Amino acid sequence: MCNYPLIIQGGMGAGVSSWRLANAVSQLGQLGVVSGTALDSILARRLQDGDPGGHMRRGLDRFPIPEIAERIWDNYYIPGGKADRTPYKSLPAPAQHPPRELQELYVVSNFVEVILAREGHDNPVGINYLEKVQLPHLCSIYGAMLAGVEYILMGAGVPLKIPGILDRFANHEPATYLLQVAGAHDEDDRIMAFAPREFMGRDLPPLTRPKFLAIIASYTLAITMLKKADGKVDGFVIEGATAGGHNAPPRGKLQLDATGEAIYGERDVVDLEKIRELNVPFWLAGGYGSPEKLTAALAAGATGVQVGTAFAYCEESDLENGYKRSLMEKARAGTARVCTDVMASPTSFPFKVAQLEGSLSDKQVYQARPRICDLGYLREPYRTPAGEIDYRCSAEPLTIYESKGGKLENTVGRKCLCNALLANIGHPQVRNGNFTERALVTSGNDLTEVGRFLPEGSDSYTAKHVVHRLLGRASQAQAG
Repeated sequence: MCNYPLIIQGGMGAGVSSWRLANAVSQLGQLGVVSGTALDSILARRLQDGDPGGHMRRGLDRFPIPEIAERIWDNYYIPGGKADRTPYKSLPAPAQHPPRELQELYVVSNFVEVILAREGHDNPVGINYLEKVQLPHLCSIYGAMLAGVEYILMGAGVPLKIPGILDRFANHEPATYLLQVAGAHDEDDRIMAFAPREFMGRDLPPLTRPKFLAIIASYTLAITMLKKADGKVDGFVIEGATAGGHNAPPRGKLQLDATGEAIYGERDVVDLEKIRELNVPFWLAGGYGSPEKLTAALAAGATGVQVGTAFAYCEESDLENGYKRSLMEKARAGTARVCTDVMASPTSFPFKVAQLEGSLSDKQVYQARPRICDLGYLREPYRTPAGEIDYRCSAEPLTIYESKGGKLENTVGRKCLCNALLANIGHPQVRNGNFTERALVTSGNDLTEVGRFLPEGSDSYTAKHVVHRLLGRASQAQAG
């Protein structure tokens, strides 16, 4: 029988749950999870910042094809780091058929993040992806598998084809993925493809097929995954509306409360008795960052819980220290607030936003930012009148978006999450030497409770404090 973890550390933001945090959690015997979002940009920016501590160099040295790793090093590494007012180098935009440079960045960045998370212990490490961010999927997953990732978690969509890709990549076989394209016709070419042996240029030993956990918010989606996925679904993370990041939209007609937040009702509560009857391991997420909630989850038949927010504010997370301190102070003072913003994300999924002065949650800061879309992770592929695939984003300049057939009403309140999430972890882009991208910190509703993990007399806590506190009562429940 598989020895599943009681605690899954959430895969948060772009780089908040970095290799450093996942390593700390896995060393404690729980499942450390790195975020797989925008790792190509994160690796490139860490190298342009001079690779503090030499960690990226250490990870690159373990990549099985040294010449690929060296190309990335030579292209992006800046000894001592770039000047503060110098912009980061732009990367090729994600696309259906990415250039070789971008394929290499996808594969190697995912490899480096996972291999560093696995250092110094023999416990499993996972990686989290968003189904909505489809364009990097194939290369990213293969890179993580090359590094020995043992769990792949995916939400924000219906990832039916991922289990089959894991099966094929375990033997370095080619895999394809059907891109979701707005307005596509049946005969359109929407296939993304990746051939590992062709990419690597040599044969390699078989890889371990990681366990696949689908992140879901309904029993219906659980059934769909089990019946229609093209490979084994090993378990579910059942995420409620209080979790950070993207949330599933409420079922039925969208209704807003007086503050403009989405209203979730009884239809959005997952029937755990039905889930139990599926005889598949599941973890509960969204407001489960306490020993009492872990005990309750186990009593409900769950294998354990996924916890994000508590780990986002610990010392090992890569959330920029200034933002971390500010929000921790708000939590301790009882003034922290998290809003479920139904407009913020270009994906149209509700997005959790921590209210923080000077960030894009501030209306004046948002309105002062020029509309720029130059990272492109959340761009929507669409069919042009000529039958080709192009890309648009509701956070890009209005005239450009409209020229691509986008509707003006879809742009209201949309924020550039891509640039903001990189600013969250201390890698903000600098523009024209005088404008620096601002953060938009995402957090679960449990932000108000993170003070419970602080040791007496301390203003910070570690991943170890979180794990030990959560396990305080759960171990008794298991023994019973």
